[in-house]
Amino acid sequence: MSDRPIPEHRDAFAHFCPITTRWMDNDAYLHVNNVAYYSFFDTAVNEYLIRGGVLDIRRSTVTGLVAHSECNYFSPVAFPEAIEVGLRVGRLGNSSVTYELAVFGSDSETASAQGRFVHVYVDRETSRPVTIPDGMRGLLERLMITEGDAG
Repeated sequence: MSDRPIPEHRDAFAHFCPITTRWMDNDAYLHVNNVAYYSFFDTAVNEYLIRGGVLDIRRSTVTGLVAHSECNYFSPVAFPEAIEVGLRVGRLGNSSVTYELAVFGSDSETASAQGRFVHVYVDRETSRPVTIPDGMRGLLERLMITEGDAG
């Protein structure tokens, strides 16, 4: 028996960020290189926070620093494919949040890749952990999916 996760279905995610792959995302094997998936994850998280009005990349006094990231790959995507990154919150702590993400190919109902991305929220000036602000916490709570919500 393997501990390797199985690809999840679109229904397991609360928000989607559309992304168009770029020529430079492909590698010599003619599919998106593994490092690009982390960029997709970062884009999806920050798109959600910026559009939600809780992150101003120039003025916010609280910002998220990546403490951990991981990704499992199941099937390739390639330029010029349009993809969607599914986003949900797996854990919401006092100063950290675990985002769970999945990359879906344009015609796929199951994830091509999925992973986790942990942000620790810190004071921009001191880089010391801080309590996630109420407005941000409220926005992140919308991404939490309980067992009954998925599928």
